Amino acid sequence: MVARANADSDGNAKQFRDFRALERLYDRLPERFDATAVGDAAATGDAVAVSGTRRHLLVRHFAEHPGFDCELVAQQPLTAEKTAAAAGDAPRRSRVDESEVASTH
Repeated sequence: MVARANADSDGNAKQFRDFRALERLYDRLPERFDATAVGDAAATGDAVAVSGTRRHLLVRHFAEHPGFDCELVAQQPLTAEKTAAAAGDAPRRSRVDESEVASTH
């Protein structure tokens, strides 16, 4: 589950089947992406549709999570860019094992 800290509403959380599903979504994103691109990539893959605040939540999550090589490059609109490692120019940061991801259930 990807969730915003200290947020209790369902609009601030998105649950994925497993961490690999989140990785596949990230891999479908272009080198520079925003919330709209996240929604588009989710619609073309195996993830359940992602809409509204959840798309922004995922942009921020990809930028902050150590398993994804990208960083925020703009706040308005919220935009992230994959680093050289993610784009294939250097060895990719090792992905996090599902066992390392804290379970919320």
